[in-house]
Amino acid sequence: MVNSKYMIRQTALEILVRIGEGGGFSHLLIDQALAKKELSIRDEALLTEIVYGTIQRKLTLDYYLSHYLNSKKKIEPWVKWLLYMSIYQKQFLDKVPDHAIIHESVEIAKVKGHKGISSLVNGILRSIQREGLPNVDQITNREERLSIETSHPLWLIKRWVKMYGYEVTEDMCQINLQHKSMSIRVQPLRISRENAMTQLNEDGYEVEASLFSSQGIIVRKGNILKSNLFKDGYVTVQDQSSMLVAEMLDLEPGMTVLDACSAPGGKATHIAEKMEDTGVVYAYDLHEKKAKLVTKKAMELNLTIIQANQADSRELDTYHEKDTFDRILLDAPCSGLGVLRGKPDIKYNKREEDIDKLASIQIKLLESVSSLLKKDGKIIYSTCTVDRHENDYVIEKFLSEHTEFEVDESFFKDLPGDMQHSIGSTQWGLQLFPQTYNTDGFFLTRLKKK
Repeated sequence: MVNSKYMIRQTALEILVRIGEGGGFSHLLIDQALAKKELSIRDEALLTEIVYGTIQRKLTLDYYLSHYLNSKKKIEPWVKWLLYMSIYQKQFLDKVPDHAIIHESVEIAKVKGHKGISSLVNGILRSIQREGLPNVDQITNREERLSIETSHPLWLIKRWVKMYGYEVTEDMCQINLQHKSMSIRVQPLRISRENAMTQLNEDGYEVEASLFSSQGIIVRKGNILKSNLFKDGYVTVQDQSSMLVAEMLDLEPGMTVLDACSAPGGKATHIAEKMEDTGVVYAYDLHEKKAKLVTKKAMELNLTIIQANQADSRELDTYHEKDTFDRILLDAPCSGLGVLRGKPDIKYNKREEDIDKLASIQIKLLESVSSLLKKDGKIIYSTCTVDRHENDYVIEKFLSEHTEFEVDESFFKDLPGDMQHSIGSTQWGLQLFPQTYNTDGFFLTRLKKK
């Protein structure tokens, strides 16, 4: 009979190789693996921890491994990832004993490779057990040290330091390594936040109300995906920072609203809920398959006013007349540098030149959809990144070339709590860092015609 822990580590290795060598997305591959395998809650947690943790700490693990592996010695990628995940478990998972890590890793090496590989794996892990891991503090340059210590590429560290200073950058990098509590949004036409929280408390969940939205709930303990409220479409998963978008759109029932880059539909469905499912929400995505996800999400939440279709939002003027929409949401495609806690592979796959290309696309999208806004209408521009070139610089450039628009003067006043004073925000909009409220990193602003 196959040892369950062996199977978990074997599956984790397969996922890590697909992410690290094949460009797979961590969250999707983990979800697929969990759907295929019948695992206990504890085994699900271990698999998720090994995969996310290893990806999250890849540069740190490579630094550790480099002290025990001859750089001239070529090894197959799967062997490298096996060693990464083994070192991760030893260094960062207190409840997993060294002997179990070494035994399972050597067994995997035997099955996947040959005796020479299993001997190599055994030798390296035994040496680490005996001699310990090198101290990152010996790196004298503080930006390089932060890069290795928190496993963020050096170019990204330098870029953030230039934008926000060393302390903000360090805080951001440190929190990107920590788990984030899941948050959910109630469907208020079906259940109130208070009733949902009462039911979840009775079912053993630990929850609290969110500052960001009157519909938001933070789940401190418990797998919400297994709750009846989620399964029956009374709540949906959404990060708190994303909930702020519909809250700040200044919506009313009966409006005509455009969600220009809509998939997977979290914000479109929130908009429909705020409008009490009256009016119409036109939701578009570049890919037909993703547009169908929006329709699916609307059906799950019992919402009827969302019309989701495939289209390039740079060409929506061929579908709609000018002055059509009361409100427009442009949740622009971006680098995703604000969501590294949940999608850690992003930080290794992005390059500085990618950000410049994205900024160009973001401006074109904003220029295109802005022509469809009614004269008294409002636009929310948002991204899940912390990069100024995709955020305030995009808004600054757009407004300099479209003088009929301005940042809505009431935007900052309408923000909940003390968000209008968030570090990193400028006259162009609200910049949320992941460390500010323990959410995703996020930017949004509200524009209107003068």
